[in-house]
Amino acid sequence: MAMSNVETRPDQVVCKAGGLPGPACDQQGRSPVEIITSREVPLGGPRAMIVRRTLPQRQRSLIGPWCFVDHYGPADVSVTGGMDVAPHPHTGLQTVSWLFEGAIQHIDSGGNAGLVLPGEVNLMTAGAGICHAEVSTEETTTLHGVQLWLALPEATRHQPEREFEHFEPTPVSFAGGEMLVFLGKLWGTESPVQTHSPLLGAEIRLDPGASIDLPVNPGFEHGLLVDSGDIALENVDLPVAAVGYTGTGVEELRIANRSDEPARLILLGGEPFPEEIVMWWNFVGRTHEEIAAYREEWQAEGDRFGVVDGYVGKGGPGRNADGMGRLPAPRLPDVTIRPRKNPPPQVQGGPAE
Repeated sequence: MAMSNVETRPDQVVCKAGGLPGPACDQQGRSPVEIITSREVPLGGPRAMIVRRTLPQRQRSLIGPWCFVDHYGPADVSVTGGMDVAPHPHTGLQTVSWLFEGAIQHIDSGGNAGLVLPGEVNLMTAGAGICHAEVSTEETTTLHGVQLWLALPEATRHQPEREFEHFEPTPVSFAGGEMLVFLGKLWGTESPVQTHSPLLGAEIRLDPGASIDLPVNPGFEHGLLVDSGDIALENVDLPVAAVGYTGTGVEELRIANRSDEPARLILLGGEPFPEEIVMWWNFVGRTHEEIAAYREEWQAEGDRFGVVDGYVGKGGPGRNADGMGRLPAPRLPDVTIRPRKNPPPQVQGGPAE
């Protein structure tokens, strides 16, 4: 999943103690929560799959180094033929693929190939440049999961290595549910996958009616994405497909599933990312000029990104269902692309205007 964001911001709602917009909530002694709602975005061409995107947006472009959050499915792909994203480029980021249902074949210009399966994380490091393709398997009839990006810091964003890591975390049980920590460390469980900033990524499963007071790193800001369930974060109702954001300084998150069905959530966190980024299409850089140069090199089939060998799309070897062997870059906007300025790592007041 590889498209960037050029859309207007979704709604933002803040619920905190002492008078608040919208429905009342009992927040005595709890941390304030900023609700970032999703918007639907078509991913791909005529056979586009609809995804629900929460990051980036104007009010909050990053949560820690997390700069892109797409949530999709469960989508019946038996009629459309499934996912078929032809080779496309990336710079300055890591892609994090995490599935709930289905299977996707990954292949990249670093010579890496891997099968993305539910409960197993695949992390690809773009560095100075990489290209890859993603195709759902023939057996997949339903796709459901998240696609996430991490911005690389200045120290490693130009690295020439095209890295790929795969990890299947062991579920860790607690009273009322279980968690799978796929990146970073949470509640004594740690992932061995290498990242370039202090961060966290975990799937949390809550039983019907269950709740947890989850100890978290107070140096991190956190975002909780709801996949399913009637969820309250810090006693604030959190809609399905929305992200509940809490800033730094929070030592514990109260998460409750108020429904009579199991709930599934994705918890993302990290130290506030200190650098401003320029993000356009599939590129993360620091200036408009960098982005323009990346686009030109991709269009010219330059050496920066390499070549994906062995791509087999829905249109046969080397072609997707629309007959393309690689995705062309969109036209650059007529204005200078500016850095994404993130607000301070605390909950922002009031609904978005």
